[in-house]
Amino acid sequence: MTAEPLIAVRGVHKRFPVRRSALDWLLRREVLAVQALAGVDLDINRGETLGVVGESGCGKSTLARCLVRLLEPDEGLIRFDGKPTDDRSREGRRRFHRRVQITFQDPYSALNPRMTVRQVLAEALAVHRMRPASGFPSRIAELLDLVRLPQDAADRLPHAFSGGQRQRIGIARALAVEPDVLVADELVSALDVSVQAQVINLLLDLQGRLGLTVVFVAHDLRLVRHISHRVAVMYLGRVVEVGPTEALFSGPVHPYTVALLAAAPDLNPRRRTTRAATLGELPSPLAIPPGCPYQTRCPFVFDRCRTERPVLTEHTPGHAAACHRPA
Repeated sequence: MTAEPLIAVRGVHKRFPVRRSALDWLLRREVLAVQALAGVDLDINRGETLGVVGESGCGKSTLARCLVRLLEPDEGLIRFDGKPTDDRSREGRRRFHRRVQITFQDPYSALNPRMTVRQVLAEALAVHRMRPASGFPSRIAELLDLVRLPQDAADRLPHAFSGGQRQRIGIARALAVEPDVLVADELVSALDVSVQAQVINLLLDLQGRLGLTVVFVAHDLRLVRHISHRVAVMYLGRVVEVGPTEALFSGPVHPYTVALLAAAPDLNPRRRTTRAATLGELPSPLAIPPGCPYQTRCPFVFDRCRTERPVLTEHTPGHAAACHRPA
Protein backbone atom coordinates (compact mmCIF):
# COMPACT_ATOMS: atom_id res chain seq x y z
CA MET A 1 0.00 0.00 0.00
CA THR A 2 1.42 3.37 -1.07
CA ALA A 3 1.74 5.97 1.71
CA GLU A 4 -0.40 9.06 1.31
CA PRO A 5 1.65 12.06 0.14
CA LEU A 6 2.34 14.77 2.69
CA ILE A 7 1.26 17.40 0.15
CA ALA A 8 -1.13 16.62 -2.70
CA VAL A 9 -1.71 19.23 -5.42
CA ARG A 10 -4.72 18.60 -7.63
CA GLY A 11 -5.75 20.68 -10.65
CA VAL A 12 -4.35 23.94 -9.30
CA HIS A 13 -4.79 27.08 -11.42
CA LYS A 14 -3.51 30.58 -10.69
CA ARG A 15 -4.16 33.62 -12.88
CA PHE A 16 -2.92 37.18 -12.59
CA PRO A 17 -5.12 39.78 -14.36
CA VAL A 18 -3.22 42.23 -16.54
CA ARG A 19 -3.74 45.86 -15.54
CA ARG A 20 -6.13 47.57 -17.93
CA SER A 21 -5.56 51.04 -19.36
CA ALA A 22 -8.24 53.73 -19.61
CA LEU A 23 -8.51 52.96 -23.34
CA ASP A 24 -9.13 49.27 -22.56
CA TRP A 25 -12.01 50.31 -20.30
CA LEU A 26 -13.48 52.69 -22.87
CA LEU A 27 -13.31 50.12 -25.66
CA ARG A 28 -14.50 47.36 -23.33
CA ARG A 29 -11.67 45.10 -24.30
CA GLU A 30 -11.52 41.62 -22.83
CA VAL A 31 -9.77 41.33 -19.47
CA LEU A 32 -6.51 39.45 -20.04
CA ALA A 33 -4.86 37.27 -17.41
CA VAL A 34 -1.48 35.60 -17.16
CA GLN A 35 -2.03 31.88 -16.65
CA ALA A 36 0.78 31.21 -14.15
CA LEU A 37 -0.48 27.76 -13.15
CA ALA A 38 -2.71 25.84 -15.55
CA GLY A 39 -3.80 22.66 -13.80
CA VAL A 40 -0.89 21.43 -11.69
CA ASP A 41 -1.04 17.87 -10.34
CA LEU A 42 1.78 16.89 -8.00
CA ASP A 43 2.50 14.72 -4.95
CA ILE A 44 5.19 15.55 -2.38
CA ASN A 45 6.14 12.67 -0.12
CA ARG A 46 7.14 12.91 3.51
CA GLY A 47 10.89 13.22 4.07
CA GLU A 48 11.88 13.60 0.41
CA THR A 49 13.48 16.43 -1.51
CA LEU A 50 11.47 17.24 -4.62
CA GLY A 51 13.26 19.37 -7.20
CA VAL A 52 11.09 21.65 -9.35
CA VAL A 53 12.72 22.84 -12.60
CA GLY A 54 11.80 24.67 -15.79
CA GLU A 55 12.47 27.85 -17.75
CA SER A 56 11.89 31.29 -16.29
CA GLY A 57 8.17 32.04 -16.39
CA CYS A 58 7.05 28.40 -16.22
CA GLY A 59 5.29 28.88 -12.86
CA LYS A 60 7.86 27.43 -10.41
CA SER A 61 7.80 30.34 -7.96
CA THR A 62 4.02 30.74 -8.22
CA LEU A 63 3.66 27.08 -7.30
CA ALA A 64 6.04 27.56 -4.36
CA ARG A 65 3.96 30.47 -3.07
CA CYS A 66 0.74 28.49 -3.45
CA LEU A 67 2.25 25.60 -1.48
CA VAL A 68 2.90 27.91 1.49
CA ARG A 69 -0.36 29.88 1.02
CA LEU A 70 1.27 33.19 0.21
CA LEU A 71 -1.00 32.89 -2.83
CA GLU A 72 -4.37 31.14 -2.91
CA PRO A 73 -5.25 29.03 -5.99
CA ASP A 74 -8.09 30.24 -8.22
CA GLU A 75 -9.09 26.63 -8.87
CA GLY A 76 -8.06 23.23 -7.62
CA LEU A 77 -7.07 21.95 -4.21
CA ILE A 78 -3.93 21.54 -2.12
CA ARG A 79 -4.08 19.00 0.70
CA PHE A 80 -1.53 18.91 3.51
CA ASP A 81 -1.30 15.77 5.63
CA GLY A 82 -4.64 14.64 4.21
CA LYS A 83 -6.52 17.87 4.96
CA PRO A 84 -7.41 20.79 2.66
CA THR A 85 -5.32 23.93 3.20
CA ASP A 86 -8.16 26.36 2.49
CA ASP A 87 -8.89 27.27 6.14
CA ARG A 88 -8.83 31.08 5.93
CA SER A 89 -9.20 31.75 9.65
CA ARG A 90 -6.30 33.48 11.37
CA GLU A 91 -5.63 30.52 13.66
CA GLY A 92 -5.90 28.07 10.76
CA ARG A 93 -3.31 29.99 8.75
CA ARG A 94 -1.00 30.20 11.77
CA ARG A 95 -1.16 26.44 12.29
CA PHE A 96 -0.41 25.81 8.62
CA HIS A 97 2.47 28.30 8.41
CA ARG A 98 4.07 26.73 11.44
CA ARG A 99 4.30 23.43 9.56
CA VAL A 100 5.18 24.75 6.07
CA GLN A 101 7.85 27.45 5.69
CA ILE A 102 9.59 29.11 2.74
CA THR A 103 12.99 30.66 2.06
CA PHE A 104 13.33 33.19 -0.75
CA GLN A 105 15.79 33.84 -3.55
CA ASP A 106 17.05 37.27 -2.55
CA PRO A 107 18.83 37.17 0.83
CA TYR A 108 19.19 40.97 0.79
CA SER A 109 15.48 41.84 0.71
CA ALA A 110 14.20 38.89 2.74
CA LEU A 111 15.37 40.36 6.07
CA ASN A 112 14.28 43.57 7.79
CA PRO A 113 17.38 45.82 7.67
CA ARG A 114 16.41 47.47 10.99
CA MET A 115 16.12 44.24 12.99
CA THR A 116 19.03 42.30 14.47
CA VAL A 117 19.24 38.57 13.92
CA ARG A 118 18.07 38.07 17.50
CA GLN A 119 14.97 40.18 16.84
CA VAL A 120 14.25 38.36 13.56
CA LEU A 121 14.36 34.95 15.23
CA ALA A 122 12.53 36.09 18.36
CA GLU A 123 9.72 37.47 16.20
CA ALA A 124 9.20 34.06 14.56
CA LEU A 125 9.22 32.34 17.95
CA ALA A 126 6.73 34.84 19.40
CA VAL A 127 4.29 34.91 16.45
CA HIS A 128 3.98 31.13 16.45
CA ARG A 129 4.06 30.83 20.26
CA MET A 130 6.85 28.30 20.15
CA ARG A 131 7.92 28.81 23.77
CA PRO A 132 7.87 31.35 26.62
CA ALA A 133 9.92 34.50 26.13
CA SER A 134 12.31 33.30 28.82
CA GLY A 135 13.30 30.45 26.51
CA PHE A 136 14.06 32.63 23.48
CA PRO A 137 17.81 33.19 24.17
CA SER A 138 18.61 29.48 24.41
CA ARG A 139 16.52 28.65 21.31
CA ILE A 140 18.17 31.45 19.31
CA ALA A 141 21.58 30.07 20.30
CA GLU A 142 20.48 26.61 19.11
CA LEU A 143 19.29 27.98 15.78
CA LEU A 144 22.57 29.82 15.13
CA ASP A 145 24.48 26.61 15.84
CA LEU A 146 22.11 24.71 13.57
CA VAL A 147 22.93 26.94 10.56
CA ARG A 148 26.62 27.24 11.51
CA LEU A 149 26.70 30.93 12.42
CA PRO A 150 28.72 32.31 15.39
CA GLN A 151 26.85 33.30 18.53
CA ASP A 152 27.87 36.95 18.21
CA ALA A 153 25.82 37.10 14.98
CA ALA A 154 22.67 37.43 17.10
CA ASP A 155 23.19 41.12 17.84
CA ARG A 156 24.23 42.26 14.37
CA LEU A 157 22.11 43.79 11.62
CA PRO A 158 21.68 42.10 8.21
CA HIS A 159 24.00 44.53 6.39
CA ALA A 160 26.92 43.08 8.37
CA PHE A 161 26.56 39.69 6.67
CA SER A 162 27.43 38.23 3.28
CA GLY A 163 24.76 36.83 0.96
CA GLY A 164 25.45 33.26 2.05
CA GLN A 165 25.23 34.22 5.72
CA ARG A 166 21.95 36.01 5.12
CA GLN A 167 20.53 32.89 3.52
CA ARG A 168 21.57 30.97 6.64
CA ILE A 169 19.68 33.51 8.74
CA GLY A 170 16.64 33.02 6.50
CA ILE A 171 16.90 29.26 6.97
CA ALA A 172 17.23 29.71 10.75
CA ARG A 173 14.11 31.90 10.78
CA ALA A 174 12.19 29.22 8.86
CA LEU A 175 13.41 26.45 11.17
CA ALA A 176 12.58 28.45 14.31
CA VAL A 177 8.98 27.20 14.13
CA GLU A 178 10.06 23.55 13.66
CA PRO A 179 8.30 23.01 10.31
CA ASP A 180 7.64 19.73 8.55
CA VAL A 181 8.19 21.23 5.08
CA LEU A 182 10.72 23.76 3.80
CA VAL A 183 10.08 25.28 0.38
CA ALA A 184 13.39 26.63 -0.97
CA ASP A 185 12.55 29.05 -3.80
CA GLU A 186 15.75 29.60 -5.82
CA LEU A 187 17.64 29.39 -2.52
CA VAL A 188 21.15 29.80 -3.93
CA SER A 189 20.71 31.38 -7.37
CA ALA A 190 21.83 34.82 -6.09
CA LEU A 191 25.01 33.42 -4.49
CA ASP A 192 28.53 32.73 -5.76
CA VAL A 193 29.20 29.14 -6.81
CA SER A 194 31.51 28.40 -3.84
CA VAL A 195 28.91 29.74 -1.40
CA GLN A 196 26.15 27.77 -3.16
CA ALA A 197 27.90 24.51 -2.30
CA GLN A 198 28.12 25.47 1.39
CA VAL A 199 24.42 26.35 1.61
CA ILE A 200 23.34 23.22 -0.29
CA ASN A 201 25.44 20.99 1.96
CA LEU A 202 23.92 22.73 4.99
CA LEU A 203 20.43 22.06 3.64
CA LEU A 204 21.22 18.37 3.09
CA ASP A 205 22.59 18.10 6.63
CA LEU A 206 19.53 19.81 8.11
CA GLN A 207 17.17 17.54 6.21
CA GLY A 208 18.92 14.47 7.56
CA ARG A 209 19.01 15.76 11.13
CA LEU A 210 15.50 17.22 11.29
CA GLY A 211 13.62 14.90 8.92
CA LEU A 212 12.48 17.79 6.74
CA THR A 213 10.49 17.50 3.55
CA VAL A 214 12.10 19.90 1.05
CA VAL A 215 10.69 21.40 -2.15
CA PHE A 216 13.74 22.72 -3.99
CA VAL A 217 12.80 25.18 -6.75
CA ALA A 218 15.72 25.93 -9.06
CA HIS A 219 16.85 26.37 -12.63
CA ASP A 220 20.32 24.83 -12.14
CA LEU A 221 19.90 21.21 -13.17
CA ARG A 222 23.22 20.11 -11.69
CA LEU A 223 22.18 21.34 -8.25
CA VAL A 224 18.78 19.69 -8.58
CA ARG A 225 20.38 16.37 -9.52
CA HIS A 226 22.71 16.59 -6.53
CA ILE A 227 20.08 17.37 -3.90
CA SER A 228 16.78 15.83 -5.05
CA HIS A 229 15.18 12.41 -4.65
CA ARG A 230 12.59 13.18 -7.33
CA VAL A 231 12.25 15.93 -9.95
CA ALA A 232 9.17 17.64 -11.40
CA VAL A 233 9.61 19.47 -14.73
CA MET A 234 7.26 22.41 -15.35
CA TYR A 235 6.31 24.04 -18.64
CA LEU A 236 3.81 26.90 -19.04
CA GLY A 237 2.19 26.33 -15.67
CA ARG A 238 1.93 22.53 -15.88
CA VAL A 239 3.98 19.60 -14.67
CA VAL A 240 5.00 17.76 -17.85
CA GLU A 241 7.24 15.10 -16.29
CA VAL A 242 7.96 13.83 -12.79
CA GLY A 243 10.05 10.92 -11.62
CA PRO A 244 13.04 9.69 -9.59
CA THR A 245 16.03 11.94 -10.17
CA GLU A 246 18.42 9.46 -11.78
CA ALA A 247 15.68 7.91 -13.91
CA LEU A 248 14.63 11.32 -15.19
CA PHE A 249 18.17 12.50 -15.90
CA SER A 250 19.30 9.27 -17.54
CA GLY A 251 16.07 8.48 -19.42
CA PRO A 252 13.87 11.58 -19.89
CA VAL A 253 10.49 10.88 -21.49
CA HIS A 254 9.02 14.29 -22.39
CA PRO A 255 10.66 16.15 -25.33
CA TYR A 256 10.85 19.31 -23.19
CA THR A 257 12.82 17.48 -20.49
CA VAL A 258 15.15 16.18 -23.19
CA ALA A 259 15.63 19.75 -24.43
CA LEU A 260 16.25 21.11 -20.91
CA LEU A 261 18.93 18.52 -20.23
CA ALA A 262 20.53 19.14 -23.63
CA ALA A 263 20.67 22.87 -22.90
CA ALA A 264 22.40 22.43 -19.52
CA PRO A 265 26.07 23.53 -19.67
CA ASP A 266 28.56 20.68 -19.74
CA LEU A 267 31.88 20.95 -17.91
CA ASN A 268 33.55 18.77 -20.56
CA PRO A 269 34.44 21.05 -23.52
CA ARG A 270 34.42 18.05 -25.91
CA ARG A 271 30.72 17.50 -25.23
CA ARG A 272 29.66 21.11 -25.69
CA THR A 273 27.52 22.03 -28.67
CA THR A 274 26.15 25.16 -30.31
CA ARG A 275 23.03 23.35 -31.56
CA ALA A 276 19.76 24.72 -30.18
CA ALA A 277 18.25 22.36 -27.61
CA THR A 278 14.66 23.32 -28.42
CA LEU A 279 12.84 25.20 -31.15
CA GLY A 280 11.42 28.72 -30.97
CA GLU A 281 10.47 30.89 -28.01
CA LEU A 282 8.32 30.17 -24.98
CA PRO A 283 4.69 31.05 -25.90
CA SER A 284 3.01 33.89 -24.02
CA PRO A 285 1.25 32.84 -20.80
CA LEU A 286 -1.52 35.21 -21.94
CA ALA A 287 -2.31 32.81 -24.80
CA ILE A 288 -1.32 29.23 -24.01
CA PRO A 289 -1.73 27.05 -27.14
CA PRO A 290 -4.59 24.53 -27.20
CA GLY A 291 -3.77 20.86 -26.88
CA CYS A 292 -0.23 20.19 -25.74
CA PRO A 293 1.38 23.45 -24.53
CA TYR A 294 4.75 22.32 -25.96
CA GLN A 295 3.38 21.71 -29.47
CA THR A 296 4.78 24.98 -30.90
CA ARG A 297 8.36 23.93 -30.10
CA CYS A 298 8.26 20.12 -30.21
CA PRO A 299 10.12 18.37 -33.07
CA PHE A 300 7.75 15.38 -32.79
CA VAL A 301 4.42 17.25 -32.95
CA PHE A 302 1.53 15.56 -34.79
CA ASP A 303 -2.21 16.23 -35.18
CA ARG A 304 -3.33 14.90 -31.81
CA CYS A 305 -0.90 17.25 -30.03
CA ARG A 306 -2.67 20.29 -31.49
CA THR A 307 -6.12 19.40 -30.18
CA GLU A 308 -5.83 17.19 -27.09
CA ARG A 309 -4.02 18.10 -23.90
CA PRO A 310 -1.91 15.14 -22.69
CA VAL A 311 -2.27 14.06 -19.07
CA LEU A 312 0.44 12.79 -16.75
CA THR A 313 0.71 9.07 -17.45
CA GLU A 314 3.03 6.66 -15.66
CA HIS A 315 5.47 4.95 -18.04
CA THR A 316 7.57 3.17 -15.43
CA PRO A 317 6.81 2.92 -11.70
CA GLY A 318 6.92 6.43 -10.24
CA HIS A 319 7.95 8.06 -13.56
CA ALA A 320 5.18 9.93 -15.40
CA ALA A 321 5.05 12.29 -18.36
CA ALA A 322 2.35 14.30 -20.14
CA CYS A 323 3.11 13.42 -23.75
CA HIS A 324 1.20 11.69 -26.55
CA ARG A 325 4.43 10.34 -27.98
CA PRO A 326 6.66 9.22 -25.08
CA ALA A 327 10.33 8.64 -25.82
